[in-house]
Amino acid sequence: MKIVVTGGAGFIGTNFIYHLISKYSDYKIICIDKLTYAGNKNNLASLFKNPNFKFYKADICSKSLIEKIFSKERPDIVVNFAAESHVDRSIKNPQIFLKTNIIGTSVLMDASIKYDVKRYHQVSTDEVYGDLPLDRPDLLFSETTPLYTSSPYSSSKAAADLLVLAYNRTYGLPVTISRCSNNYGPYQFPEKLIPLMFSNAMSDKQLPVYGQGINVRDWLYVEDHCSAIDLIIHKGKVGEVYNIGGNNEVRNIDIVKKILKIVGKPESLIKFVADRKGHDLRYAINSTKIKNELGWVPETKFEDGLAKTLDWYKSNIPWVEKLNKRNKF
Repeated sequence: MKIVVTGGAGFIGTNFIYHLISKYSDYKIICIDKLTYAGNKNNLASLFKNPNFKFYKADICSKSLIEKIFSKERPDIVVNFAAESHVDRSIKNPQIFLKTNIIGTSVLMDASIKYDVKRYHQVSTDEVYGDLPLDRPDLLFSETTPLYTSSPYSSSKAAADLLVLAYNRTYGLPVTISRCSNNYGPYQFPEKLIPLMFSNAMSDKQLPVYGQGINVRDWLYVEDHCSAIDLIIHKGKVGEVYNIGGNNEVRNIDIVKKILKIVGKPESLIKFVADRKGHDLRYAINSTKIKNELGWVPETKFEDGLAKTLDWYKSNIPWVEKLNKRNKF
């Protein structure tokens, strides 16, 4: 079995590759990554001597490069993590998101058709559904919730999802889509909430919190996400969308306070800043479908996952500092 993982040098892609390598000793894993600011080849350094792993530096928008790789490797499965994913960056420069997240997806699917890929899997986000009110905890996103996006990022991901389903109907490409809630865990890029707050707290810098920090997210430990995608690409039904949630709804301000408590820093470091434009209030995932069809449930409680995540960052401070310096966070 050969699996192409695009965006494999990023946060979730890195964790997914390690998941596959550790679980399937006979699989060949081919990582494709452009190595933008969020891609870090060093994440995968321990695998470069592994005969079952191969790395290609390539932009998924480059039709010639992607077809060259597919022609050589002839993958059975493609899992597309490659995406511009930071909402703030999408607000400042939407065009980059449209190119990578939509055009790049089409290039990958064209190559998948040409080289007879047996399963194309698109990794998406719960942000395509928009948001939910804070005062209706009974409301959850299901796979049939209408798409109602709030940012250029989520709009580009929703467009890609629709394109994937269209390729299934028009060309018969065997596809699946997963839409996950907020991920956290090892290797997450320092611009994201949990690593940013940890890094600032450890340096006694102010911790910027949008608005009053009342926005709610459903947090999914990255290894749980990886196990869900593993199930979908092997046992999921072609043409289907699967929601993947962590069942861990937490307000942003409460996460920040938990981090400060764990690292022993005062809450006076918190600084409330002007809210993000179009800031979604609440995300919450209904994962009943993947539970009933594939038997998947998240295994990691938020408190346990957060502790493991912060332990990883404490043990990898040079990794964080190098990225902070390179990107001037």
